[in-house]
Amino acid sequence: MNTIVVRSEKREGLGKNAARRLRQQGFVPAVLYGEGGGSVPLVLKKADIIQIMKLETRENTIFKLADGAAETDAMIKDLQVDPTTDEILHADLVRISMDRPIRVTVPVVLRGEPIGVKTEGGFVDFATREVEVECLPRAIPESLAVEIGELHVHQSLKVENMTAPAGVRIMTDPATVLVLVSLPHKEEEFPGEKPEEAVAAEEAKEPELIKKERAPKEGEEEKPGKPEKPGKPEKPEKPEKKGKQEK
Repeated sequence: MNTIVVRSEKREGLGKNAARRLRQQGFVPAVLYGEGGGSVPLVLKKADIIQIMKLETRENTIFKLADGAAETDAMIKDLQVDPTTDEILHADLVRISMDRPIRVTVPVVLRGEPIGVKTEGGFVDFATREVEVECLPRAIPESLAVEIGELHVHQSLKVENMTAPAGVRIMTDPATVLVLVSLPHKEEEFPGEKPEEAVAAEEAKEPELIKKERAPKEGEEEKPGKPEKPGKPEKPEKPEKKGKQEK
């Protein structure tokens, strides 16, 4: 395995403005910590970090961090990346002792095509794509493979079914499901029910109906209609004048 050497310098200027100027010049502000040592602010070349992240091991890559004549074994613990521009904003590095076990996460790789997919109409539900392992730094695997070719529909593989290389312990809960072969869910259909698209098409074809009044059925109360406007009251007839009584 070729050893990667990353050159670094102590970072003098701190703060957002200083970090912005470094990034504009192709550098990345970083900090180194761990293994009983204090935190040291550093400056790294962005190209060196990109080179590491292009490797299969990515964050699990162990490299020599060179500061002048001194070299330290280190790994990338965390990267802060701008979600809009993908620009690397900051790097956290951790010191590594090559003779002490460390815990890292490694990807899970699936091998083969399940019987449940080839002949039973199922599909692969890849539930857990990474597991945590503990080992010496030089024994960190690039990935852990699981064979899924014998799986039928409704069968699964769990972490307890994995086989780790010599010197590697899997720390993830053994009951964790890695992969499951499932059947596609079918939409429930009810007898006589038309699809929503057909109902919508029929509704579009039906003309708008004008509601008409109908005669009330027997036993049904008639809805009151609009009250008629009251007419002018009739004037009472004047009584006829009586003539003078004849004496």
